[in-house]
Amino acid sequence: MGTWQNEVRGALDGLAYGARSALSPRVLQGAAVELGWLTTHLAMYPLGLVGGSGSRTERLNLEGLTPAQRSLLVSNVRAAGTPIVLAHGIIDNHTIFALMRRQLQRRGFRSIHHFSYSPLTLDVRRTAERMGEDVERICEQSGSDQLHVVGHSLGGLIARYYIQRLGGHERVHTCVTLGTPHQGTVAARLLPWPLVRQVRPDSELMAELAEPAPDCRTRFVAFYSDVDQLIVPQRRARIRHPDLVASNVRVNGVGHLSLPFHGDVAHQITGVLTHLDDEQETVA
Repeated sequence: MGTWQNEVRGALDGLAYGARSALSPRVLQGAAVELGWLTTHLAMYPLGLVGGSGSRTERLNLEGLTPAQRSLLVSNVRAAGTPIVLAHGIIDNHTIFALMRRQLQRRGFRSIHHFSYSPLTLDVRRTAERMGEDVERICEQSGSDQLHVVGHSLGGLIARYYIQRLGGHERVHTCVTLGTPHQGTVAARLLPWPLVRQVRPDSELMAELAEPAPDCRTRFVAFYSDVDQLIVPQRRARIRHPDLVASNVRVNGVGHLSLPFHGDVAHQITGVLTHLDDEQETVA
């Protein structure tokens, strides 16, 4: 059987699997919530096209801080001052993190940045190299040796590739991913776009990420949803690698796009980034 025939068959299998999953009551309920967040996000999306990255670093002092912010700064100035980079998913922009950014600021984190890339991006590897350049710039400007990365969907995969394959583990203390296809997704068989090909379960990129990474000490926390419409099957958003320090957190009833907007998810992330030396399992 030819290559194109294999791809067509794989696409049909993926479509059939996705259709069966989409008919479950839990997925339908999650889709209804997703639609509400999608409407909100579409209204905010143009702001991300004209508003720039919105990177912001504030001087660490107690003036004008809320009690919660003051508490973090007083009790853990290192956590409060560690830069955080937010990386959006494909065909998206930094507005997807509007609620999470606000939550992080309210908690007392003072250095929050965005990593953006074009929706016409064709290669995870090259985009990961760009992320590495941005990370170096942020570390130089902030004076910090390390930072955190929070990546939604493809943004999480770009971050992982940078950390695991390009030496980013020396700079990234904690990498949090939301609905990221760490093991690929069968749904990617439905589109022949080069970038989408890279997130198929049997792609060369997935094979690279499965290779040994004995020196990688970055702490990973992967949030995955039981009703994610784009990660098929949903368990493929978990990190399964013997060399990585990783916790997988299951989120119930929250769609793919809704993950960065979900209040409980944002709350858990602020907790993870507050405790820099805590490698215990995160519980959803």
